[in-house]
Amino acid sequence: MKKLLTLALLSLSLLAQAQETEKKPKSPIGGRPNIPSDLNLEFGFNQLNNRPADLSLNFFGSRTFNISYQFPIKLLGDKSGFTLNPGFGVGSDKMTFEDDKNLFRNPTLGAESSELKTVKSVYGQNINILANNFAANYLEIPLDLRYHFNKNNYSKSFRVSIGGKVGFLYDAHTKIKYESAAAGKVRIKDGENYGLEKIRYAVSVKAGSPGFYVWGNFFLNDMWQAGRGPFGTQASQISFGLAVSVF
Repeated sequence: MKKLLTLALLSLSLLAQAQETEKKPKSPIGGRPNIPSDLNLEFGFNQLNNRPADLSLNFFGSRTFNISYQFPIKLLGDKSGFTLNPGFGVGSDKMTFEDDKNLFRNPTLGAESSELKTVKSVYGQNINILANNFAANYLEIPLDLRYHFNKNNYSKSFRVSIGGKVGFLYDAHTKIKYESAAAGKVRIKDGENYGLEKIRYAVSVKAGSPGFYVWGNFFLNDMWQAGRGPFGTQASQISFGLAVSVF
């Protein structure tokens, strides 16, 4: 009886030690939850293509931030490597023009128009400009065709995708902050359309891991309505940068 009791206690002790030393399974991608969807945070920069020289942008001041939620739909079977990823999101673009310029309503064209002028030509030559940028914000619908190289486990796979997105303009404004001896510090936020197209379309490319990727958006239509933007430009937008996926 004593031998059986000793053997039972020894077995329980060994079992307890085994449970204590047993490693817990790790979640994929260094702690990233294994949820079959992506909450994407994209950071990057904006540039204008097919623009006149006077419409040049300050690179580091022209930033973009996009947030989107996308979910996968498997195509051609569970292990084809292909998914279709629809979703929804918000895009926020800032642009800082060179030589302390910004957009102002064109008095000749009236509402939904803009021209590019120096801030000092509008608010006075004896001011010190503290902040000066233009922002446009969009509701967006992205759709990606994605290929996963690891067909057995999409959540640990390098992937590439090509797709597109449609954006609907819901806000545009300029933000100017300056100071002068006469007026002190002045902050002006002027919200209007500035002649922007209300709907935009882009081709999107992405490549990376489930938690991190590089991306680029190439917009197919002009940024401004025909003849309503600065210099009557037909410039289109290009955005690119890095992103993280929370899920």
